[in-house]
Amino acid sequence: MRISFDLDDTLVCYRADVPQEPRLSWFLRLLVDDGPLRQGTPELIRQLRQRGWEIWLYTTSNRSPAAVRRWLRWHGIRIDGMVNQDAHDRHLRRSPQDRPPSKNPAAFGIDLHVDDSDGVRMEGDQHGFQVVVVTPDDLDWTVKVLRAADELMRRGDGR
Repeated sequence: MRISFDLDDTLVCYRADVPQEPRLSWFLRLLVDDGPLRQGTPELIRQLRQRGWEIWLYTTSNRSPAAVRRWLRWHGIRIDGMVNQDAHDRHLRRSPQDRPPSKNPAAFGIDLHVDDSDGVRMEGDQHGFQVVVVTPDDLDWTVKVLRAADELMRRGDGR
């Protein structure tokens, strides 16, 4: 099964009051943009992988997938795939008249999406994809994600 994570305000939190993983060394920060990675992310990804999940990112930014992969790898995280705004538009906007939802994880074979936006959750309800909402204020966010992932696996709602 596949799980995807939004980046901004989900895995990358710029607010000073959100606990963060240690930053990369000064040398590595010269080579890659080291955004503040939310505390608990590497351990959460490790636990999800142990449970059999593929790890994806789904962002409305146009960040380079190669740069994001490298940044996360240096934090000890390997991802299996990434959908940025360009990939989303190529896949879901066949013509200028098409108005797909801001995200559609199911269109990329993703079973569960983690995002900070209630709007994305509402789009999931409307378009038939599963979303768990975690806000930057949620200190137990990793527990919430694991519960949602375990529940989805238990129900067998994935592919």
